[in-house]
Amino acid sequence: MNLDLQGKRALVGGSTQGIGKASAIELANLGATITLLTRNEKSLKETLNELPTPFGQTHNYLVADFNFPEQLKKVVHHFLEKNIIHVLINNTGGPPAGQAIDATTEDFIKAFSAHLICNQILAQAVVQGMKQSQYGRIINIISTSVKIPIKGLGVSNTTRGAVASWAKTIATELAPFGITVNNVLPGTTMTGRLDSIIKTKAEKSGKTYEEVKNEMISEVPAGRISEPYEVAAAVAFLASPAAAYITGINVPVDGGRTGSL
Repeated sequence: MNLDLQGKRALVGGSTQGIGKASAIELANLGATITLLTRNEKSLKETLNELPTPFGQTHNYLVADFNFPEQLKKVVHHFLEKNIIHVLINNTGGPPAGQAIDATTEDFIKAFSAHLICNQILAQAVVQGMKQSQYGRIINIISTSVKIPIKGLGVSNTTRGAVASWAKTIATELAPFGITVNNVLPGTTMTGRLDSIIKTKAEKSGKTYEEVKNEMISEVPAGRISEPYEVAAAVAFLASPAAAYITGINVPVDGGRTGSL
């Protein structure tokens, strides 16, 4: 099986923590040169020093805030004047918990901008280089909510579903150029995002943090919460040459929790 990413450059969003950071590490282990992308330069510098360099790669980073799409576009286009991205990992933090009916118009606009619009900006920016190099992988870190909406995550459910449909659409459009587009759907994964959700549920329900956490675990057939590196393994495979004929799919990494095909 060909998992070799030597000579490839990966742009990884949200890459200083959680699944994004774990994905950057796994891709680097396979030989990719990593360009980290997030808004906190201090965290970027710290993460840069943690990335493995088994093949002598020289990793770097870009500073951009997904709350400001035009800034993101400017930063990425400037970088691409001298670089080609072969692997794009679209990943950014999800919107706050809450019911969809209670969300404001601004809540939806902010979420769609940070996820769908920024994904589109990044995909448009990198796709020409992918075509030229005849190698392209666009992988979106979304959520199992694209299959079954998750209670209490109204804005997130709506936005993630839109991203999944967008990905399926461009997967068809880009397949003739050897560019694949896939979605990885994390389930219950121990990240800062999950920690925040557990705390919010505990506060609203009057239960303890551990009680809420154990309730979540009880819904997972595997009987545990996953670690970010387990989701990153799926990301790394889809980014590899071995996954060249896989495109337009949703891959749940959830320990069997999602109750649908």
